[in-house]
Amino acid sequence: MPTNSPNTDENIKRLERVACRLEAIRLADYLALLEKPKKLIFSNFIAGISRGLGFAVGTTIVFAVVVETLRRIILINIPVLNEYLVDIIHLIDMKK
Repeated sequence: MPTNSPNTDENIKRLERVACRLEAIRLADYLALLEKPKKLIFSNFIAGISRGLGFAVGTTIVFAVVVETLRRIILINIPVLNEYLVDIIHLIDMKK
């Protein structure tokens, strides 16, 4: 009897594909990280700080660009836009 039947060859190929996929998603590294909770907490802490800092810097840059653009539009003195922006500034001043 042959030891390598078509079904066995197919199972071996499937097993090899599963092994390649597990290596691709780095499952062993993830499981090693889960076994060390202090390292996991530290890496998540650093990731959180990085996200927060990136959000703060990005928001500051976007608002600075918007304010500078609005300031330049006011200096150009386009009648319709200028009146609208002046009204917005007065509303903001009244809310303070």
